[in-house]
Amino acid sequence: MASGTDNQTDRLAQLASELLTVSQRLDKLEKKSGAFAVADNDKATNGTVIGSGIDRAATPLKSGFASTPTTELPAEAGTASPLAAPGSPEVKSGFSSRVILTTYPKQIGIKPLPLNWGAADPVERGPVVVSRSSSTIGRRNAIGAYGGSYSIYYALALASKQLNPDHKPDFTNTEPAVNIGPFPQWGDAKKIVAMDPWGHLTPWIHKDIIDKENVDLRPTIAVTKAHMKLPELEESVKSGRLVPDGKVCLNELGELAVTKFAVEPVWYLPGVAERFGIDEGTLRRSLFEHTGGMYPELITRSDIKVFLPPIGGLTVYVFGDPARMSDPSKRLALRIHDECNGSDVFGSDICTCRPYLIFGIEEAVKEAQNGGSGVVIYFRKEGRALGEVTKRKQYLVYNARKRGEDRASDYFKRTENIAGVKDMRFQALMPDILHWLGITKIDRMLSMSNMKHDAIVGQGIPIHERVELPESWIPADSRVEIDAKITAGYFTTGHRMTEQELAAVQGRIWEDIDH
Repeated sequence: MASGTDNQTDRLAQLASELLTVSQRLDKLEKKSGAFAVADNDKATNGTVIGSGIDRAATPLKSGFASTPTTELPAEAGTASPLAAPGSPEVKSGFSSRVILTTYPKQIGIKPLPLNWGAADPVERGPVVVSRSSSTIGRRNAIGAYGGSYSIYYALALASKQLNPDHKPDFTNTEPAVNIGPFPQWGDAKKIVAMDPWGHLTPWIHKDIIDKENVDLRPTIAVTKAHMKLPELEESVKSGRLVPDGKVCLNELGELAVTKFAVEPVWYLPGVAERFGIDEGTLRRSLFEHTGGMYPELITRSDIKVFLPPIGGLTVYVFGDPARMSDPSKRLALRIHDECNGSDVFGSDICTCRPYLIFGIEEAVKEAQNGGSGVVIYFRKEGRALGEVTKRKQYLVYNARKRGEDRASDYFKRTENIAGVKDMRFQALMPDILHWLGITKIDRMLSMSNMKHDAIVGQGIPIHERVELPESWIPADSRVEIDAKITAGYFTTGHRMTEQELAAVQGRIWEDIDH
């Protein structure tokens, strides 16, 4: 049963659509009667009037804004209106004279391709269609854009004419490097709500739709094979923690064979709302309002239930045979890791992120070498999803910590003072990738996070053993972080400090750093 918010959204969408229909009819009457409103600056537009009785060059449209709503779908992508004067803004920009700010369910030309989220058969489920190209905009059944956060660079490439708007991807020989699934979880609308389980096969399953109906479809998952080289792994071999076997650990340099899965987010809005315990209307309104109104169809298209958000995705690194991940008779070691550029890439020692990542890789490799499976999943959730500017470990929070006494007892307080919340990673959606990989149990969870543990177990995947980061792997300046986390509820088999003990844990201050 639809909620009151959904019914209200439907009524508003219908009213807006009817209003736009009236506007279009008025446009036609104006054209028929010759009632064009010609601007005074004829020289600027060569005396040409464009569109529905409005001199477009004299309106904000030349800066990318629409002056009036329309029910018309756009002209051919990359082409200007046939009424446009040579050298006019729309010719120079390559866009048509009308901007389609949003669409509506009953709008002329709107006929979304069917999308039955949770259907076990990929053809019955249907493709995710999100492109706004001229051949596809009326067939869209999803809001947002392909590419996640990189969709902005796609727009820049088009605007700067570095990319031809008519370009069609050639998917020859791009098929997944290994087969995966399908698993029963792919057909469960409750288990997978944050990614498209068929996203790695889109160009091949729906080839006829692409070729015969000229619909622009793109994959949201890619699968390949590679080698991994990290300087610590060579030391792991030298110290005897890793032993080259020529299959997983390839040589004395610690070079590893790995299968990689890159995944872009695709949200099924009713399922996402349910995970967070809110109604779909509230979710849509918040996503609309707090992205600067970037996606008005969240409000006007209640019939569209899928959203491709402009956020980072994830990458899965699998050591050993990928088929073992879903085999309940094989042991599985898993590290869920959230991005930390400062530590993961540049080696900052203020946190345990890179040490835990390397430790997780080592343990995953060992499990694979013992006949099981090792998996590391890397999420783009920089700085607890607060971003690198706010970030708990550097920049604003880092400055606040280092200008004070940088004590473990104040660790979370500093973050809350600036961001208003300790953590915005929201692990509720994280287990979806485990369902997609066919994982039904975890033998060794290489994480101390209580939030990750609870999210996974809450989705019906048991964890048999939790493995904390060994003391020898913890950098001295990261004691503030790790001790604060343990006191706040992170898993440990060791001592959990009292408040008095926690207040005594102090990191470097700037005077120490400068020296």
